[in-house]
Amino acid sequence: MKIKQISIFLENTAGRIADVTKVLKDNSINLRAIMIADTADFGILRIITDDSDKALSVLKEAKFTTKTTDVLAISISDQVGALHDVMALFQNNGINIEYLYASLEKTGDTAIIIFKVQDADKGLKVIEENGLSTVGKF
Repeated sequence: MKIKQISIFLENTAGRIADVTKVLKDNSINLRAIMIADTADFGILRIITDDSDKALSVLKEAKFTTKTTDVLAISISDQVGALHDVMALFQNNGINIEYLYASLEKTGDTAIIIFKVQDADKGLKVIEENGLSTVGKF
């Protein structure tokens, strides 16, 4: 299953990420995954929340520039080589990974890795055909 990631475009100034997390906190929205990519002038904060529709709505109300993207949240064993196995699976099937990051979620012996792949439908099909699990909601 694909899930919705929210990208928030921010000026690279002190306190901007805190502004985002305050909006989420004030609206009882829980972060499930987070990462930031930055340049000298701006950053892209990527988040997955427990309620993406509500998060998108309140962020837009707070005048943040946002975009949504379909990503894959793949549950993998928390053991040596498990991430490589998924990477090799994507490589062998010609699936381009644009970026990835880890979720804050961890259950028992599994970890959740968020993958942004060039073709989410193809990536999902390969994952499912090879017996891996995706997370549909946090």
